[in-house]
Amino acid sequence: MKPRLQIISGRRTDDGCQPALTVDGLGKVFPSGSTLLPVLQDISFSAAAGELICLLGPSGCGKTTLLNIIAGFTPCSSGTFNVHGRPATRPGPDRCVVFQEDALFPWLTVAENIAFGLTGRTRGRQAIRAEVERFLALVDLQAFRDYLPREISGGMKQRVALARVLVLNPRVLLMDEPFGALDAQTREEMQNLLLSLWQTFAHTILFVTHDITEAITLADRILIFDRHPGRLRSAVDVPLARPRKKESDVFHHFYRRLCNMLRK
Repeated sequence: MKPRLQIISGRRTDDGCQPALTVDGLGKVFPSGSTLLPVLQDISFSAAAGELICLLGPSGCGKTTLLNIIAGFTPCSSGTFNVHGRPATRPGPDRCVVFQEDALFPWLTVAENIAFGLTGRTRGRQAIRAEVERFLALVDLQAFRDYLPREISGGMKQRVALARVLVLNPRVLLMDEPFGALDAQTREEMQNLLLSLWQTFAHTILFVTHDITEAITLADRILIFDRHPGRLRSAVDVPLARPRKKESDVFHHFYRRLCNMLRK
């Protein structure tokens, strides 16, 4: 068995500041016939407030399972995790998830989908409408506010999905390969949009990806996972200045470094 990793702090953390997310010794096993299948083993790290972390590793290394545990959808088998210092075992408004599939309500318009999570909150109709209009503008969908999901493109659907969770003002945003099904040009547009919104709202983001280029483009820090069972192998700060140019020599050098790490 590999030695237990120490909790790895994000580079945005200032001395004395409480991490936005702390994961300590997290493990998960699933029943498999008469035995138990370990999917995650002894995962420990912390994320600073406003840090953007990409989780990178091969299929089957437990990245999505980890996100589901932090979201409160799946219980962990061992270990703990805290959100801003408080244990979190159930779904809550402080954590929101953006999936690879947009998961929009097909019978609601773009604006109604964005407004859905605000229903029942202590806000009047005018306040909700104003907030929805604000987020329609932020994701550049004002002209499509009355369209149904089937009437817009895949990239637009992901813009709606992103606006629908951001309007709830979560403290931690969990993103499970949200741009994986998009074409290359739309994917780059969505990456740029996410970075713009992140700079505006300073959410703490955990972003699952298989794409090394995407991880380098987005992340402050990249957590690299092994599989069978899923373990956190290493954490790598991304020292490149923003905006990051994919055609630059420094980008390619860092890309090759990550490729070599993943092959080991």
